[in-house]
Formats: sequence, C-alpha cells, structure tokens
Amino acid sequence: MGEVVLMKGNEAIAEAAIRSGCKHFFGYPITPQTELSAYMAKKLPKIGGTFLQAESEIAAVNMLYGAASAGVRAMTSSSSPGISLKSEGISYIAAGDLPCVIVNIMRGGPGLGGIQAAQSDYFQATKGGGHGDYHLIVLAPNSIQEMVCLTAEGFNISEEYRIPVMLLGDGTLGQMMEPVDLEQIPEPVFAEKPWAANGTQGKRKPNVIKTLELAPDELENSVWERERKYSIVKEKLQKYDAHDIEDADIIISSYGITSRVVETAVKMLRNEGVKVGVIRPITLWPFPEKIYKQVNPKAFLSVEMSTGQMVEDIKLACECKSPVYFFGRTGGIIPTPNEIVDKVHEIMKEVM
Repeated sequence: MGEVVLMKGNEAIAEAAIRSGCKHFFGYPITPQTELSAYMAKKLPKIGGTFLQAESEIAAVNMLYGAASAGVRAMTSSSSPGISLKSEGISYIAAGDLPCVIVNIMRGGPGLGGIQAAQSDYFQATKGGGHGDYHLIVLAPNSIQEMVCLTAEGFNISEEYRIPVMLLGDGTLGQMMEPVDLEQIPEPVFAEKPWAANGTQGKRKPNVIKTLELAPDELENSVWERERKYSIVKEKLQKYDAHDIEDADIIISSYGITSRVVETAVKMLRNEGVKVGVIRPITLWPFPEKIYKQVNPKAFLSVEMSTGQMVEDIKLACECKSPVYFFGRTGGIIPTPNEIVDKVHEIMKEVM
C-alpha cells in the first residue's frame, strides 16, 4: 500500500486531476458536486494554477473550450442540469477535437429533479448530449479508488485521441468517503500538441481552432475523419469488469454505485445455488460490446438508477441472442440487494 488517505469522492477526483497535471478549472456550483470545485478553489492557486468560478455553466464550459484550445490540461465539473447547460459548449469542444475532462456527478431529473444520486444521464453522456455527430469517451467508476484512477486515465486518453472525456459518477459516489491509495494514480502521459493555439513565437503560422465549416463537403470530410477516429477508439478502448460469466444462466450488468449493490445480490444468489454472473461496463462509450458477444446466458439483466437507458446498448451488444430484462429505481432511490434477488427469481421462472 502506498499513500492511503480517507477522501470524499468529489475531492478525490480533484486531487487526482491536480496530480495528473491539470492546473486549470472552470466551474459553477451545483449539488452534489460542489466539493470538487471548492477543493480546486483551495488548491490550484497554491500551485500556480487557475481556478475560476464562472457566472454560469455556459460561461464555464466556454472557458474550458478556450483553455483546451491553448493545449493545457483543463477540466470542468457539474451535475445533471448543469451538464445540460454545458451541452452546446461540449459539442464545440468535440468539434474542435480538443482534449479535456468533464465530470458529471449525476442527480435525479428531469428538470431540477432532486439532489439525490441517479444514473439517468446515460443517454446524454453516451449518445452525444449536444448537437451533431460526435461522441465523448465516457468512463464510469464504481469506487473512490476508481474515481481517482479513471480521472488520471481520462486526461491521458483524451490527449491521446483528442476526444473530450466525461467521468460519469453519481451523487452517492461524489459524497461518500473511502480509503484511496493515491500512489495508484496512473502517471500523466502528455501528448505532443502541434495544433494548440498557444502562440507562434514567430516560428510558425498561427494555429486556429474552429468548428464552423460553411462548405458542405469540407464539413462532411471533417465529420467522417472524426468518425474514423471513433472507430479506432471503439476497437481499442472497451473496458469492463466481469466474473462468474462462464456458467451463468443470468448475467447482470450495472455500473457506478448500483454495481456495488449488484455484487451483494450476486453473493446472495450464488449462496442459493443460482448461477449468476456480472459484466460491469467501465467505458460506457465505447460500450464493451465484445464481451457480450462471447457469452450465451439464458438472459441478461440490466440494473440501473434510471428507467432503463443502458438496456438498448446491451441488446445491441448481445445482438438479442438472449432476452434482456431490466430492474431499476429512479428519483434518487438506490435499488436494494433483496429487490435484485427477487427480480432474478422472477426471470428464472420465465427462462428456465
């Protein structure tokens, strides 16, 4: 064990970002992620960084756009309705092929909803969220340790592919505290940035970051070029955790805090002799479809704190060769292990 400390999820993300070379943060307070901004406000000035609480979410994301254009490691964070406000700017960042990390600590919705944890931003995160043909790389931790490691990975991946990364957490992970080994944080890997608009020093023509392409053929070319990059990412960057899938009659999929509850339910079911396994997506985009094609259970079950937004991706990944069931709670309510066990028993009656 290395440098182990007890940290709240939001603050752990901020510490990991700083250790990954992020010195520029632009945000606006919203529950349940405000501690992340507060931590950055405290720490960044001490290391010569920039913390700026903008006048709005819209202003914050456009400041992120500017900083990313200059080639520095930069970050913003918010929670569900705040991310909605940032969506136009996120589309601009994606169109500019700019690396950065965007954190969404999800709360219940739609609208202002509530301030309790939820997972109902899955579609928003994985299907674009803003306008146009683009994707974010979406990483879904299920512990505070994974939060710090995936934050660091997020910066490295974003620079490698020039695609913005979203760390998709939830209010429970943001607010809970766990021991974190800070020495496990991946080392920063800085990519060359010959494209950055960071001054010419009189040695080259100015770089221009733009997203406006008035000529239809030029816009189409840039969209397809980006799509080819997404295809590479889909092939190379599918991350997941899986166990007990070889003999499983039912495979349960979940992510984030819900996957912790699922693990308890799986232990209970295995103790009863029920053959259940787990596939936990860690990259929600690209979705880890390869592993779903390698298994052949009698059924899949998606457990989510939403109305079932991940179900479609599981169906596509398994090519509907097995039925896909759903159990979820919403409104900020976390499913219980007993509820999941009951749902599995119900499915077993149908498929066995």
